[in-house]
Amino acid sequence: MNFGKQFKEGLITNNPVLVQLLGMCSTMAITTSFFNGLGMGVAVLIILTLSNIIIAAIRKIVPDKIRIAMFIVVIACFVTCVDLLLQAFVPALSASLGVFLPLIVVNCIILGRAEAFSYKNGIAASAVDGICQGFGYTVVLLIMCVIRELLGTGTFGGGILNGGDGIRLIPEQFGIKILTLPVGGFLCLACLIAAMQWALARPQKKEESK
Repeated sequence: MNFGKQFKEGLITNNPVLVQLLGMCSTMAITTSFFNGLGMGVAVLIILTLSNIIIAAIRKIVPDKIRIAMFIVVIACFVTCVDLLLQAFVPALSASLGVFLPLIVVNCIILGRAEAFSYKNGIAASAVDGICQGFGYTVVLLIMCVIRELLGTGTFGGGILNGGDGIRLIPEQFGIKILTLPVGGFLCLACLIAAMQWALARPQKKEESK
């Protein structure tokens, strides 16, 4: 287990959203405020880590033919727990995330890591993978939230700061309203993916030009 390598993969070289292109539906749907992005990111991080641990622990006793069904059952258990906890203690976040919280059960990131990593590796490595991949996902969500919220509505920290209204940094009339719409999510995510691919391709191009 190489924590540094796994952390770099989760954040940059194998980022679940910008490189693996997983979980884009929720990424575009809920990244209109910092509150939503932080809540969804932390929820996915917790569920992904715990699911990875359990799947890695029971991988040797589960028949290969039913592994996908087993993944879904394990993930659904943790999603239900997190959903109920949010409804009890952070009802505003639960209402804001809406259907996208229960849909974590079939989130491609969690199912993808279960299939590609935790079903083939030990508990410790799977736990680290869950943390790193979840952190990478959360960072992308927060970046998109800041861009869309700041440029779209002119505020920062919506749902958390200043009584939930956020701190106004740009006059409302100068906001780029399209960024708060679904198409704005597509545009913002496309720009981030393009920037990441460009950054990852630079070292290879430099090596080829020598």
